Amino acid sequence: MAGRIHDAIVREVSGWPGVTTGRHRFGGIEFRLEGRELGHLHGSRLADLPFPLLVRDDLVAAGRAEPHHIHPDSGWVSYFIQNETDIAQVVALFRLNYERPWRTRTDGPELSRPSFIGPYKGSNRFNSSTAVRSHRCRFD
Repeated sequence: MAGRIHDAIVREVSGWPGVTTGRHRFGGIEFRLEGRELGHLHGSRLADLPFPLLVRDDLVAAGRAEPHHIHPDSGWVSYFIQNETDIAQVVALFRLNYERPWRTRTDGPELSRPSFIGPYKGSNRFNSSTAVRSHRCRFD
């Protein structure tokens, strides 16, 4: 079973346009797109993926991932794979990273945000208009 989990995730993620695989420096296999690491697998039991902090916070709050098992205050998340039913969620996390806005590829399928991650425009974490109004600078 463990080999099937690993193989299914590797087969799916490595099949996306532009994705390359290689040995990860801490063991396992990593997935890259245009030189950026999408994340990596440690065997068939653990996936680690980097995200911006706001995305990481949303994923953790939604129960889609946990803070990174070694660097919990970073943007990285960890997903502890229990069985084959977790394959779809791990693949969804890799896909979310694959479709991130920094992606510059123009030759590939139309990209869309997965439905479980909503738009960030409504986030109360930072309201630029409030920040500008509340912080008046004098230049005299």
